[in-house]
Amino acid sequence: MTRTATVNYHVHKPYPQAFELDAGGVAGNLVSPELAPTSVGLEDIRAMPASVTFASDAVEFMRLPSQVRDFAGDAWKAAYDAELTAMLEDRLDAQEVVVFDHTVRVDNPEATRKPARNVHSDYSKNGAEQRLVDLLGARTAAAWARGHYAFVNVWRPVERPINSAPLGFVRPSSVDPSDWILLDLIYPDRKGQIMGLAGNPRHEWFYQSKMTPDEVAIFNIYDNRGRPSAAHSALDMIEDPNVTTARKSIESRTLVRY
Repeated sequence: MTRTATVNYHVHKPYPQAFELDAGGVAGNLVSPELAPTSVGLEDIRAMPASVTFASDAVEFMRLPSQVRDFAGDAWKAAYDAELTAMLEDRLDAQEVVVFDHTVRVDNPEATRKPARNVHSDYSKNGAEQRLVDLLGARTAAAWARGHYAFVNVWRPVERPINSAPLGFVRPSSVDPSDWILLDLIYPDRKGQIMGLAGNPRHEWFYQSKMTPDEVAIFNIYDNRGRPSAAHSALDMIEDPNVTTARKSIESRTLVRY
């Protein structure tokens, strides 16, 4: 079924662009480059689940109930990391998995981490290679780089089904390489680099409606052997105007060795 949502594309500029996170030492304070709000049509794959696969589209949706329901504190991390590791080893035939980051996002102006409302992928080539070294150290990173590795994100609703700001994706085959824009990420203690996406009427958007805490989206955010990155963003849309609960989700970044 075709729906409509608003997304914020990036804009090509003749100078470098950057996000500044926790700017001024204030948690959650974000300084953003220029964004272009754009209305897009998108397909709800609930009606055609076989149309999107990780192998062909760098994205897959699957049912994956978790024993973890409360993501406050740190006590849940070992159990949840084990669940994600087992799933990625099975689903992607991964030989090794490193789960290294979890971000809980809440669609509330007062939240420290809000849904990312810009069309992007989490790593550029340089950003991924630097993160590999940051995580593993130079010697181990060099060994991984001689083989096949990737950064893969696992996204899950928390507490209740998603009613607003669901996560949407662009089919990689509809993206022209010139649509990508390199963007620096400036943290208080380090610097990274991601890829923003500029608008293109050929982009094919899709999402899975009303995702529940028993479902996840698995998507590629960098692959050193050329699997495309999945451009994604929170979508400005509401499933049911009679439901007022705020979107809450957790995204887990993983490093996978094939």
